[in-house]
Amino acid sequence: MPKADLVKRFVAALIDGLIMSLPSFIPIIGPLLGAGYYLTKDALIFELTQNEDFRNRSIGKKVMSIEVAMLENGDYVDWATSIRRNLPLSIGTLIMVIPVLGWVIGPIVGLVLGIIECILVLTDSEGRRIGDKFGKTQVVDVPGEAGTA
Repeated sequence: MPKADLVKRFVAALIDGLIMSLPSFIPIIGPLLGAGYYLTKDALIFELTQNEDFRNRSIGKKVMSIEVAMLENGDYVDWATSIRRNLPLSIGTLIMVIPVLGWVIGPIVGLVLGIIECILVLTDSEGRRIGDKFGKTQVVDVPGEAGTA
């Protein structure tokens, strides 16, 4: 499958990152809520609403007309797959639950993992990052939607 447009993927990640950061100012529980959203973002809205527009998509991916494709069976992204593919990007936020020390270490770990994931998206021929390899997924453009080539 051809990989999703990198600009669309970046903007979708930015939208989802902003959503994840909204509760982060609430001590202790805020980072957990943010990490919970980020871990489950590719299954969350569909599982809660059963709205087909959100199958295999986070809010950011829906806005940017891209989705997560399951490589092995073509099935939909379930809770476990979403968690597997988004764990590398959520570790820094999860560490932030630890008072004081976590507030220092969490952003550093998150930044390092985020840079590694970005490099992989840019250099991998299919645009797959560590999380995509864990989840056996690939992010692709949605055919026939506005904004797709």
